[in-house]
Amino acid sequence: MTTTEIKRLNFAKSAPKAFKAVIGLDAAAREGLDPALVELVQIRSSHLNHCAYCLHMHTSDARKAGESEERLHMVAVWKEAAHFYSAREQAALALTDAVTLIADGGLPDEIYARAAAHFEDEELAQLIALILAINTWNRIALATAKIAGEDERVS
Repeated sequence: MTTTEIKRLNFAKSAPKAFKAVIGLDAAAREGLDPALVELVQIRSSHLNHCAYCLHMHTSDARKAGESEERLHMVAVWKEAAHFYSAREQAALALTDAVTLIADGGLPDEIYARAAAHFEDEELAQLIALILAINTWNRIALATAKIAGEDERVS
């Protein structure tokens, strides 16, 4: 990723209705999901999208919520370190990978079925919405050149 010296717009101020709509999607998507799982999904998607801003935010939030450093470090290589995560978390992370990288091959039936085995339909829909929301936040942060550690929150 390249850095920019050009000051980018403040998305929240420049597109307040769109920003509020994304906040609404994010809030609705989180409903009923385990907060620890929410952070793992957001961290994984942010890794895949190379979004340092969101990665910094969500690892910080996860730490504050009591997530272990060990598990946080292993999210980037969760397949190789699967024993750090429950079968349910692994299914959610696999779904996160597939949906985040959907242009690389869609959402394979095997990954969908794995997630469906661990989540009821409503919860699976929430999980998919969460993945869509964090991907949107990642793209906003990247498009507007947000800097990791800035005070202003995107998601």
